Amino acid sequence: MIIIIKPNTKKELVSSFVAELEKTPGLQAHLVDGLHTTIIGLVGDTSKIDIDNLRTSDIVEEVKRVQEPYKNANRKFHPDDTVVDIGGIKIGGSHFQVISGPCSVECEDQICEIARRVKAADSAFLRGGAFKPRTSPYAFQGLKAEGIELLLEAKKKTGLPIVTEIMDAAHLPLFENVDVIQVGARNMQNFELLKELGHTKKPILLKRGLANTIEEFLMSAEYIMAGGNENVILCERGIRTFETATRNTFDVSAIPVLKRLSHLPVVADPSHAGGISWLVEPLALAAVAAGADGLMIEVHNNPAKALSDGKQSLTPDEFYGVMLKIKAVLAALGKSIG
Repeated sequence: MIIIIKPNTKKELVSSFVAELEKTPGLQAHLVDGLHTTIIGLVGDTSKIDIDNLRTSDIVEEVKRVQEPYKNANRKFHPDDTVVDIGGIKIGGSHFQVISGPCSVECEDQICEIARRVKAADSAFLRGGAFKPRTSPYAFQGLKAEGIELLLEAKKKTGLPIVTEIMDAAHLPLFENVDVIQVGARNMQNFELLKELGHTKKPILLKRGLANTIEEFLMSAEYIMAGGNENVILCERGIRTFETATRNTFDVSAIPVLKRLSHLPVVADPSHAGGISWLVEPLALAAVAAGADGLMIEVHNNPAKALSDGKQSLTPDEFYGVMLKIKAVLAALGKSIG
């Protein structure tokens, strides 16, 4: 349920009204002060709330019931774009950022060299997998805790904030100094993990599952936000269809749909969507044109020797060229990186 407050209402009256609403068992009230409108979003069992009675309040302009099951992630509850601030670097609203780096952290020289090169190309974040969920139990599973330490070393040398994937809530202590925790596609509906991440204040980059609907995607974001963590970034990385020419099918339509339904920032991962390095550029440009708030691109200094996903990785020189075209599309839209 959404309650729209009349303009210029005194804050103390709004606070008193919210306190009265929260006396109803099972209800939580979320206050959103927008640029032009103040909204109270009621989450929980609102079936016992009398809308007509609410409308009689002197400070209430309108009351609406929300049918969608996701409330915190719903743009109706939060009309303005959410901007996630990560150590002064912002994603969302008018802020576009690029996250780049190798699929897996392999050694110190590798991750530090890639970090230096992607920073020179204006990437704002360094990504790298320390814990790797792989289809085959015999494939490289990542360096785990050592991988995180190497990412932190690359951050120390370049200043780039780091993004890396978590697979188990038990690993959370290892992520204390990680700037953005990524939840991979295979864990999008790992609800116990999502609940634990909801109790942190860390920014969470949540990837869409292999075969999940947009509503299911937003409900996973809702799990995190329901725990109190509103720093969620959505990532469209392609879905599994009957097509075999690409690794996944890039659902470019999901970007404007997500932006319409939710206030959360939306980034795209063209590397996993296409699974082929030459496809990264056109898919990245399509995502920018569709309104994405950022991109996640895999970059490796020697893709042919990469321990995972070398086929879809760009070289640093290729990444630099793609970044020039990304900037050109952004400029055509009246936007820029940063």
